[in-house]
Amino acid sequence: MKVLQSSVFRAICAIIVGVLLIKYPTNTMTGITVCIGILFLIPGIFSLITYWSAKKNERPEQVIDTEGNVISGGKPMFPIVGLGSVLLGLCLALMPATFVSILMYVLGAILVLGSANQILALINIKKIGRVPWGFYIVPSLILLTGLFVLLYPIESASLPLIIIGYCCLIFGITECIN
Repeated sequence: MKVLQSSVFRAICAIIVGVLLIKYPTNTMTGITVCIGILFLIPGIFSLITYWSAKKNERPEQVIDTEGNVISGGKPMFPIVGLGSVLLGLCLALMPATFVSILMYVLGAILVLGSANQILALINIKKIGRVPWGFYIVPSLILLTGLFVLLYPIESASLPLIIIGYCCLIFGITECIN
């Protein structure tokens, strides 16, 4: 247990994770997506099993309060959230690249539409009074980012992992030095 708490062990793990994130960002992103899919799949399966078990052992007698509301017994409700969790988990686990690509297109479109809205709002404000050019910088950068995400969805999804990889690598090296 002392080995796991060692700063040298943490530093070596950080360096290994950093190198893997830098060298294989797309594979890492796919692996993380599959893991998230499995994490959605497991509770969904448990909720469906619980529903089928409760339905199989269903008792016709019901406990009713003074206002006529059913407190217990009766027919169990179908777990819609559990079914949704299973479907999302299957999509994430079986088609991670497709899911990430679709998600990147949606996020890119949101960025483009949001920046266009900001630019149009600035143009409308310009009719009332003077708007300094500096106010157009951030919406323009957001527009360029949205276009980059739409044109290169996988690269833009793996870019944050590369940055995290470099941060892990730097952390591991400084931890070893310390």
